[in-house]
Amino acid sequence: MREVTTQTAGDLLRHWRLERRLSQLELAGRAETSTRHLSFIETGRATPSRTMLVHLCEQLEVPLRERNRLLLAAGYAPVYAEPALDTPAMAPVREAMRQMLAGLEPFPALAIDQNWNMVDANAGIALMLEGIDPALLTAQPNALRLSLHPDGMASRIVNLAEWRGHLFERLTRRIEVTGAPELIELLEELRGYPGGEIELSLPEPDQVVVPLRLRHDNRELSFISATTVFGTPMNVTVAELAIESFYPADPDTKKLLTTAHS
Repeated sequence: MREVTTQTAGDLLRHWRLERRLSQLELAGRAETSTRHLSFIETGRATPSRTMLVHLCEQLEVPLRERNRLLLAAGYAPVYAEPALDTPAMAPVREAMRQMLAGLEPFPALAIDQNWNMVDANAGIALMLEGIDPALLTAQPNALRLSLHPDGMASRIVNLAEWRGHLFERLTRRIEVTGAPELIELLEELRGYPGGEIELSLPEPDQVVVPLRLRHDNRELSFISATTVFGTPMNVTVAELAIESFYPADPDTKKLLTTAHS
């Protein structure tokens, strides 16, 4: 990821344009403005309105948290609120989230924030948390730490090197988008855990996803994962929430989960 060494709105805007691999001409065309005006904004020779900055951020698909940062750098108040999940205004989101989690049972599912901290989970997640050191479950557990810590799920993951590679790839992509210091620190921590060399093998002809293969009661369960996010978020909290769900990847896993749930 390209480092942002200055805090001016123009530099931040240019940073995101380069991250999206767009020329000034391409972005100007999308934003229906002139290349000259865009160039002046990036170099600080023109002072854009708050509306123009938000419009440019929309064309660049800048995350809402980073849009606030850019607006502050330009001298404007942030536009996108970041309410706590337990506030009254967030009640519809909490209810929708819990309905989604419950609807996925008996399959494991959890809700996470932008740093992969668990904010909620359904009953199915208990299968994955079996045998985990209780110290990892205190305060707000981190899903990636739970997965890869030697006292977490790591000892039960059959394809640990492959799964580590999958998670590291996702985390690295998130860092490239957000540059969040918390995620950079988390990646460094996870890299220090044992687990063998990261496996980044080419897919087999019939392979469709990277599975999570988990030991459970002398059996091997296999899951495929999916991520669900809220559409059209208008605040930072909602934009950074996601549901991580795990579906059976073979008939035996499905049978075990459905039988245990019945």
